[in-house]
This record gives sequence, C-alpha cells and structure tokens, in this order.
Amino acid sequence: MKNALKVVDLFCGVGGLSLGFEKAGLDVILAIDNWKDAIEVYSKNFNHECINFDLSNVEEVSKLIGNYDANVIIGGPPCQDFSHAGKRVEGQRADLTESFASIVRSVKPQIFVMENVERTKNSKSYLKARNIYIESGYGLTEVVLDASLCGVPQKRKRFFCIGLLGATDNFLIDTINSKLSKSPLTMRQYFKNSLKTDYYYRHPRNYSRRAVYSLDEPSATIRGVNRPIPPGYSEHSADAGKIEAARPLTTVERAQVQTFPKSFNWVGSKTNVEQMIGNAVPVNLGNFVAECIVVFLKNNSLSV
Repeated sequence: MKNALKVVDLFCGVGGLSLGFEKAGLDVILAIDNWKDAIEVYSKNFNHECINFDLSNVEEVSKLIGNYDANVIIGGPPCQDFSHAGKRVEGQRADLTESFASIVRSVKPQIFVMENVERTKNSKSYLKARNIYIESGYGLTEVVLDASLCGVPQKRKRFFCIGLLGATDNFLIDTINSKLSKSPLTMRQYFKNSLKTDYYYRHPRNYSRRAVYSLDEPSATIRGVNRPIPPGYSEHSADAGKIEAARPLTTVERAQVQTFPKSFNWVGSKTNVEQMIGNAVPVNLGNFVAECIVVFLKNNSLSV
C-alpha cells in the first residue's frame, strides 16, 4: 500500500497532514507552501522535498506536480477568511480553496483530501470548488470531524472533503463512522501525569469566556497565540478550577496537544512557532482520515 499511494501535500504548513498520512503508511513525496518560516520547520522534520511556491499559480503548480509520480493530493488551503477568529468575510485567501480544486482538476489524482475550518462548507468559494470536483468525476465524502473523537485531546472541529475518482458520494462515511471514538479524548488520557498539573490557562478571545481548563476534558481549540496569565485575572464562573492552580501550557506542550511528537523540531521566533502550531492540522486527525482511506481501499479491493 505504501508504494501504491504517493502523496503531494499542498499548503503543507509545518506538516501535520503529511505526518498523519505517513503514520498511516502512505508515501509523501512532495510538499508545497508559500510560507517561508513553515517550510523551514517542515524541511527539518521530513526527508522529502518541500518547495516554496505560489499556489495561486494553478498552471505552474500543476506542471510541477506532474514531474512526480503522485496519485494523492492533500492540503488545507489558508482558512483565515472562513474562521471564527477572523472577520468571516471571504477574500483572497478564500480564493485559494478554488486554486486547490483547480490543481486537482488539472493533475487528476485518484484521491484528494481538502481540510479546512467548519464554516468552509457553506462558503461561496467552497461551493465553486465542489462543482469543480464533481465535474472532474470525483465522488465526494464531505464531513465535519471533531478531533477529540479522532485521537486528539482537543475539541477542534474541521471540515474535510475527500474525493475518489469514479466513486459514489459518501463512499467513505461508513468507514469514518465505524472508526470514530465513542467519547472525547481528554488531556489526562493523552498526557497521563506528564504535565504535572490538573489545570491550565488558555487565554480567552474575550473575558466573557472562561480561561481555566481541567485535564479531565479535551483542550479547547489550540490557537496561534499563547499568552501568560494577566495580573489580577478575574475568575470566570465556568472556570474548571482556581487560577492559582493553573499555568499556561508551554509551546512544546501546545504542539503535543496538536499531537506532534515531542521530538518534532521547531525553529523560529516564539511568535511564529506559536502561529504555526495553531494553524497546523493535528497529526492524529490527519492520520485518522488517512487510515479511513486505507481501510476503505483494502475492504473494496481497490488500488491506485
């Protein structure tokens, strides 16, 4: 199977999807992004080539991928214009969702996986991209996954569009549902006693939200900022514990909540690294999707 499925990761960031797919036995042979700092991190953690390239240039990217023997394209086009943290207005970054679809149409891999924030599924750009996939002959499985049910100790919902040439729509949904955990993965289940605390501080977007979380629940979504506890923090009625018993998670710990291994090599300024971590696809979420694909292909005696 590893030799059959050769993967190109577009908008690869630091490689959360790549690492998840590699863990499932797929052979990632190329990664592309236009974020220099993330490419530096990616290149320190993977042996295959990672190229800095403008992914809005569909024709040139498609030619580039054509030089590689790939039959799977994966990627998470930048999602800020769709996210709850952003202004929720579609703009230039949203157009990259269509660019991803146009690259898929041009290269025609047997399988593609597109990941984005939950709101993407209702966006105009995604609807245009969806039509491109359908017109190109792909059967689509469109699903919102909660990472805490997919081996990640984090309440993080992400939208996936998974395409297989010639398949019927929802081809993968039964496999996905059969593999989802029955209950969310908590921080304590994942970290055991290694964090040496029962409570931790996560800086809220505004002070109408709680900031103290317990290890006996999944983490809230890891964002691209990691701020210290402010002096004179006022307790929130929903805080899981006293602020005096809590501490912020370190940068490495936050990366581990994203299920990157402790050995993953992070380089760059603290601000940039925190942003890379917050933007990444959790490794185990990517692995969950990849394993579902592998199981489906084996169960249906399909090869690519």
